[in-house]
Amino acid sequence: MSEATPERIRVLVVDDEALVRAGLRLMIDGVGGITVVGEASDGNQALDAARRLAPDVVLMDIRMPRTSGIEATRALQEAGVPARIVVLTAFDTDEFLLDALRAGALSFLLKDAAPGLVLEAIREAAAGRSRVSPRVLGRLIDLAAHTSGPAPRTPTEPEPAGPAAPPATITPREWEVGRFVAQGLTNAEIAATLYLSQTTVKTHLASLFAKLHVTNRVQLAIRVLEHDGG
Repeated sequence: MSEATPERIRVLVVDDEALVRAGLRLMIDGVGGITVVGEASDGNQALDAARRLAPDVVLMDIRMPRTSGIEATRALQEAGVPARIVVLTAFDTDEFLLDALRAGALSFLLKDAAPGLVLEAIREAAAGRSRVSPRVLGRLIDLAAHTSGPAPRTPTEPEPAGPAAPPATITPREWEVGRFVAQGLTNAEIAATLYLSQTTVKTHLASLFAKLHVTNRVQLAIRVLEHDGG
Protein backbone atom coordinates (compact mmCIF):
# COMPACT_ATOMS: atom_id res chain seq x y z
CA MET A 1 0.00 0.00 0.00
CA SER A 2 1.26 3.45 -0.81
CA GLU A 3 2.13 5.50 2.24
CA ALA A 4 -0.90 7.38 3.55
CA THR A 5 -0.02 10.79 4.97
CA PRO A 6 -2.16 13.80 5.89
CA GLU A 7 -1.37 15.13 2.39
CA ARG A 8 -2.12 11.96 0.46
CA ILE A 9 -4.88 9.44 1.14
CA ARG A 10 -5.94 7.34 -1.85
CA VAL A 11 -9.56 6.18 -1.77
CA LEU A 12 -11.49 3.64 -3.84
CA VAL A 13 -15.28 4.15 -3.83
CA VAL A 14 -17.36 0.95 -4.18
CA ASP A 15 -21.13 1.17 -4.65
CA ASP A 16 -23.56 -0.29 -7.17
CA GLU A 17 -25.36 3.05 -7.61
CA ALA A 18 -23.62 5.47 -9.97
CA LEU A 19 -25.27 8.48 -8.32
CA VAL A 20 -23.97 7.44 -4.90
CA ARG A 21 -20.45 7.02 -6.26
CA ALA A 22 -20.64 10.42 -7.94
CA GLY A 23 -21.93 12.02 -4.75
CA LEU A 24 -19.19 10.50 -2.64
CA ARG A 25 -16.55 11.60 -5.13
CA LEU A 26 -17.86 15.16 -5.04
CA MET A 27 -17.95 15.09 -1.24
CA ILE A 28 -14.47 13.73 -0.50
CA ASP A 29 -12.23 14.14 -3.56
CA GLY A 30 -9.65 16.83 -2.94
CA VAL A 31 -10.77 17.53 0.63
CA GLY A 32 -7.98 17.49 3.17
CA GLY A 33 -5.61 15.69 0.84
CA ILE A 34 -8.04 12.86 0.07
CA THR A 35 -7.93 11.66 -3.53
CA VAL A 36 -10.47 9.33 -5.13
CA VAL A 37 -8.35 7.08 -7.34
CA GLY A 38 -11.14 4.91 -8.70
CA GLU A 39 -14.65 3.49 -8.50
CA ALA A 40 -16.21 0.04 -8.60
CA SER A 41 -19.82 -1.06 -8.90
CA ASP A 42 -19.61 -4.49 -7.25
CA GLY A 43 -17.37 -6.66 -5.13
CA ASN A 44 -15.60 -8.32 -8.05
CA GLN A 45 -14.66 -4.97 -9.54
CA ALA A 46 -13.58 -3.79 -6.09
CA LEU A 47 -11.08 -6.62 -5.75
CA ASP A 48 -9.63 -5.96 -9.21
CA ALA A 49 -9.49 -2.20 -8.67
CA ALA A 50 -7.88 -2.51 -5.23
CA ARG A 51 -5.14 -4.70 -6.63
CA ARG A 52 -4.56 -2.38 -9.59
CA LEU A 53 -4.87 1.03 -7.92
CA ALA A 54 -3.43 0.29 -4.46
CA PRO A 55 -5.77 2.56 -2.50
CA ASP A 56 -5.15 3.30 1.16
CA VAL A 57 -8.86 3.17 2.00
CA VAL A 58 -11.87 1.50 0.38
CA LEU A 59 -15.34 2.95 0.97
CA MET A 60 -17.40 -0.24 0.65
CA ASP A 61 -21.14 -0.67 0.18
CA ILE A 62 -22.70 -3.95 1.42
CA ARG A 63 -25.66 -4.77 -0.84
CA MET A 64 -24.28 -5.15 -4.37
CA PRO A 65 -24.83 -7.59 -7.26
CA ARG A 66 -22.60 -10.61 -7.88
CA THR A 67 -20.28 -10.14 -4.90
CA SER A 68 -21.44 -8.33 -1.77
CA GLY A 69 -19.34 -5.84 0.13
CA ILE A 70 -18.87 -8.32 2.97
CA GLU A 71 -17.66 -11.00 0.57
CA ALA A 72 -15.38 -8.47 -1.14
CA THR A 73 -13.97 -7.33 2.21
CA ARG A 74 -13.20 -10.91 3.15
CA ALA A 75 -11.62 -11.56 -0.26
CA LEU A 76 -9.42 -8.47 0.05
CA GLN A 77 -8.19 -9.65 3.44
CA GLU A 78 -7.51 -13.18 2.18
CA ALA A 79 -5.68 -11.82 -0.86
CA GLY A 80 -3.42 -9.75 1.38
CA VAL A 81 -4.56 -6.43 -0.08
CA PRO A 82 -3.51 -3.91 2.60
CA ALA A 83 -6.21 -1.32 1.94
CA ARG A 84 -8.31 -0.48 5.00
CA ILE A 85 -12.07 -0.98 4.59
CA VAL A 86 -14.69 1.53 5.70
CA VAL A 87 -18.19 0.13 5.22
CA LEU A 88 -20.67 2.80 4.17
CA THR A 89 -24.16 1.38 3.83
CA ALA A 90 -27.84 2.10 4.15
CA PHE A 91 -28.37 -1.25 5.91
CA ASP A 92 -27.50 -1.53 9.60
CA THR A 93 -28.99 -4.87 10.53
CA ASP A 94 -27.21 -6.75 13.30
CA GLU A 95 -26.15 -9.46 10.86
CA PHE A 96 -24.55 -7.00 8.45
CA LEU A 97 -22.85 -5.11 11.26
CA LEU A 98 -21.20 -8.14 12.82
CA ASP A 99 -20.38 -9.86 9.52
CA ALA A 100 -18.72 -6.76 8.07
CA LEU A 101 -16.46 -6.28 11.09
CA ARG A 102 -15.65 -9.97 11.32
CA ALA A 103 -14.73 -9.95 7.62
CA GLY A 104 -12.10 -7.29 8.32
CA ALA A 105 -13.81 -3.92 7.93
CA LEU A 106 -12.17 -1.26 10.09
CA SER A 107 -15.20 1.02 10.41
CA PHE A 108 -18.95 0.88 9.85
CA LEU A 109 -20.93 3.98 8.86
CA LEU A 110 -24.42 4.59 7.56
CA LYS A 111 -25.02 6.53 4.35
CA ASP A 112 -26.85 9.24 6.26
CA ALA A 113 -23.66 10.00 8.22
CA ALA A 114 -22.54 13.62 8.15
CA PRO A 115 -19.85 14.39 5.55
CA GLY A 116 -17.45 15.29 8.33
CA LEU A 117 -17.84 11.87 9.90
CA VAL A 118 -17.11 10.14 6.58
CA LEU A 119 -13.99 12.26 6.10
CA GLU A 120 -12.88 11.53 9.65
CA ALA A 121 -13.42 7.80 9.15
CA ILE A 122 -11.26 7.88 6.01
CA ARG A 123 -8.44 9.69 7.79
CA GLU A 124 -8.66 7.37 10.80
CA ALA A 125 -8.67 4.29 8.57
CA ALA A 126 -5.62 5.54 6.66
CA ALA A 127 -3.85 5.72 10.01
CA GLY A 128 -5.00 2.21 10.91
CA ARG A 129 -7.64 3.28 13.42
CA SER A 130 -11.30 2.32 13.48
CA ARG A 131 -14.10 4.86 13.56
CA VAL A 132 -17.13 3.32 15.18
CA SER A 133 -19.42 5.60 17.11
CA PRO A 134 -20.00 4.86 20.81
CA ARG A 135 -23.63 4.03 19.93
CA VAL A 136 -22.56 1.39 17.41
CA LEU A 137 -19.91 -0.05 19.73
CA GLY A 138 -22.44 -0.27 22.53
CA ARG A 139 -24.85 -2.03 20.19
CA LEU A 140 -22.17 -4.52 19.17
CA ILE A 141 -21.34 -5.28 22.78
CA ASP A 142 -25.00 -5.77 23.68
CA LEU A 143 -25.56 -7.93 20.60
CA ALA A 144 -22.52 -10.15 21.19
CA ALA A 145 -23.37 -10.57 24.85
CA HIS A 146 -26.99 -11.42 24.02
CA THR A 147 -26.28 -13.86 21.21
CA SER A 148 -23.28 -15.55 22.80
CA GLY A 149 -24.20 -15.45 26.46
CA PRO A 150 -25.21 -18.51 28.44
CA ALA A 151 -28.86 -19.48 28.65
CA PRO A 152 -30.76 -18.18 31.70
CA ARG A 153 -30.43 -20.41 34.75
CA THR A 154 -33.39 -22.08 36.38
CA PRO A 155 -33.79 -21.62 40.16
CA THR A 156 -32.31 -25.09 40.77
CA GLU A 157 -29.16 -24.50 38.74
CA PRO A 158 -25.96 -23.58 40.62
CA GLU A 159 -24.34 -20.17 40.35
CA PRO A 160 -21.81 -19.81 37.51
CA ALA A 161 -18.29 -20.83 38.41
CA GLY A 162 -16.85 -17.45 37.36
CA PRO A 163 -15.35 -15.82 34.28
CA ALA A 164 -14.17 -18.13 31.54
CA ALA A 165 -10.46 -18.88 31.40
CA PRO A 166 -8.54 -17.06 28.67
CA PRO A 167 -8.03 -18.86 25.36
CA ALA A 168 -4.87 -20.90 25.00
CA THR A 169 -1.63 -18.86 24.56
CA ILE A 170 -3.24 -15.69 26.02
CA THR A 171 -2.16 -14.62 29.49
CA PRO A 172 -4.69 -13.69 32.20
CA ARG A 173 -3.44 -10.08 32.16
CA GLU A 174 -3.84 -9.82 28.37
CA TRP A 175 -7.37 -11.17 28.63
CA GLU A 176 -8.16 -8.74 31.42
CA VAL A 177 -7.14 -5.91 29.12
CA GLY A 178 -9.28 -7.42 26.36
CA ARG A 179 -12.30 -7.55 28.66
CA PHE A 180 -11.94 -3.86 29.43
CA VAL A 181 -11.77 -3.12 25.69
CA ALA A 182 -15.04 -5.03 25.32
CA GLN A 183 -16.54 -2.71 27.94
CA GLY A 184 -15.58 0.30 25.82
CA LEU A 185 -12.71 1.61 27.97
CA THR A 186 -9.90 3.62 26.39
CA ASN A 187 -6.23 2.75 26.83
CA ALA A 188 -5.89 5.52 29.42
CA GLU A 189 -8.88 4.20 31.38
CA ILE A 190 -7.57 0.63 31.26
CA ALA A 191 -4.15 1.79 32.44
CA ALA A 192 -5.66 3.69 35.37
CA THR A 193 -7.92 0.78 36.35
CA LEU A 194 -5.14 -1.83 36.27
CA TYR A 195 -2.37 0.48 37.54
CA LEU A 196 -0.37 -0.03 34.36
CA SER A 197 1.36 2.36 32.00
CA GLN A 198 -0.37 3.07 28.70
CA THR A 199 2.68 1.61 26.97
CA THR A 200 2.10 -1.69 28.77
CA VAL A 201 -1.58 -1.63 27.82
CA LYS A 202 -0.62 -1.07 24.17
CA THR A 203 1.82 -3.99 24.39
CA HIS A 204 -0.92 -6.29 25.70
CA LEU A 205 -3.28 -5.11 22.96
CA ALA A 206 -0.70 -5.73 20.25
CA SER A 207 -0.23 -9.25 21.59
CA LEU A 208 -4.00 -9.84 21.64
CA PHE A 209 -4.40 -8.59 18.08
CA ALA A 210 -1.66 -10.94 16.89
CA LYS A 211 -2.84 -14.01 18.83
CA LEU A 212 -6.53 -13.58 17.95
CA HIS A 213 -5.86 -12.50 14.35
CA VAL A 214 -7.93 -9.31 14.67
CA THR A 215 -7.09 -5.85 13.41
CA ASN A 216 -9.07 -3.44 15.58
CA ARG A 217 -10.73 -2.97 18.97
CA VAL A 218 -14.23 -3.77 17.75
CA GLN A 219 -13.18 -7.16 16.40
CA LEU A 220 -11.31 -7.79 19.66
CA ALA A 221 -14.43 -6.91 21.68
CA ILE A 222 -16.50 -9.36 19.65
CA ARG A 223 -13.96 -12.17 20.15
CA VAL A 224 -13.78 -11.53 23.92
CA LEU A 225 -17.54 -11.50 24.33
CA GLU A 226 -18.03 -14.60 22.18
CA HIS A 227 -15.43 -16.51 24.22
CA ASP A 228 -16.65 -15.39 27.64
CA GLY A 229 -20.26 -15.98 26.66
CA GLY A 230 -19.55 -19.62 25.94
